[in-house]
Amino acid sequence: MAAGAIINRVKYKLREKSFSAKIMLFLILSVVPVFAQALPKVTMSVAQTDNPGDVSVALQIVFLITILALAPSILIMMTSFVRIVIVFSFLRRAVGTQTMPPNQVLIGLALFLTFFIMMPVMTEINDNALQPYLSEKITWQQGIENAKKPVKNFMLKQVDEKDIALFVRIGDKKIPETVDDLTLDVIIPAFMITELKKAFLIGFLIYIPFLIIDMVVASILLSMGMMMLPPIMISLPFKIVLFVLIDGWHLLAKELVLSFN
Repeated sequence: MAAGAIINRVKYKLREKSFSAKIMLFLILSVVPVFAQALPKVTMSVAQTDNPGDVSVALQIVFLITILALAPSILIMMTSFVRIVIVFSFLRRAVGTQTMPPNQVLIGLALFLTFFIMMPVMTEINDNALQPYLSEKITWQQGIENAKKPVKNFMLKQVDEKDIALFVRIGDKKIPETVDDLTLDVIIPAFMITELKKAFLIGFLIYIPFLIIDMVVASILLSMGMMMLPPIMISLPFKIVLFVLIDGWHLLAKELVLSFN
């Protein structure tokens, strides 16, 4: 009865309103009966049970929710995001702008560069795993195996052999005969260590020209007897001008993308 009253009131308003308002009310009128006929019902309860299967299902749901909550972090650690965001953080500290650009801007740029770099991998996963599974040509187990291959190949192109050997030795695993014998629990931590090392190396190289500017400005101020004036106040504009003149964002984005090829 409540749904019928709503429909009648909307019909009454529909006769009085202008053309645009009539279109809007017509859309509302067409949607209301759908929701009135099939409203979703969500319930949650906690009760005792003597069936072990019920407990097993509950534990599976908790495990699935935990995995979904951690999925973004897990996926980020398997992509180029780690190296890019660390290099951007080093750049901001080297220039000395503290909070400029803001964290949201740096993370957003890092994410879009990550999508650009990982696009061939995502395309391969879509062609060989997702679309065949949606077309019911393969099972979900085969889809997962097909999806893991391009991700593993991407990480193996970037990882150092000694990092792989480290986790194979620590994990007391059998020495792999081929690349296919390596598992993700070995590849992922080795990949992350390699990415951290490469990111710190790039950050060190970025620091050098800005450090030279700081040293030159500090020496000039010391020779002029202006010891109470912080050198960062004088060197910051020069570092920003240098970074703009060399088109620093263009060069940095270019080298970061090419470093994965």
